[in-house]
Amino acid sequence: MKKATQRTSKKLTGGCSCGQVRYQLVDKPIRVHCCHCSDCQRHTGSAFVLNAIIETAAIKILRGKLQAVPVPRGFGSHDIYRCPKCKVALWSAYGHGRPIRFVRVGTLDHPSAIRPDIHIYTETKLPWVKIPKGTPAFRQYYDLQKVWPLKSRQRLKQALATQKQNGRFRGWGKEAS
Repeated sequence: MKKATQRTSKKLTGGCSCGQVRYQLVDKPIRVHCCHCSDCQRHTGSAFVLNAIIETAAIKILRGKLQAVPVPRGFGSHDIYRCPKCKVALWSAYGHGRPIRFVRVGTLDHPSAIRPDIHIYTETKLPWVKIPKGTPAFRQYYDLQKVWPLKSRQRLKQALATQKQNGRFRGWGKEAS
């Protein structure tokens, strides 16, 4: 079975419910997480969240402006970027400088275009959720050096290096070094 991030060849578009915010992913996601942590369950009101991990520079805002909302979570605060009108969460950012975004797959016009590459925090997964055979799953987080393909690690490392050169990054992604 081909991985979701390998199947998407055209640029994906998405937006909020009211249409005020529209965006385009100008590259395919680095990786796609299905997070089952209790924070994501609470923040989404769902059993899990699907996040397409992508460089901030690879998101083109076509229309509108987003509102960054700081949200506490078990592992420290992060910002959820929402439409200021309808309040739909479009993506999250962790750390300072934020060279990487976690785009909510459900906000894509065609969310079925990508599938999760990995399931995380399955120790708090709801018991009725079934993880497909062959999809990597971890009770908590994982060592991305051991799990991510080389190309994905290189993209993350490049995004972090660009932010460090600009003096704006202190946070998420230490695992890529």
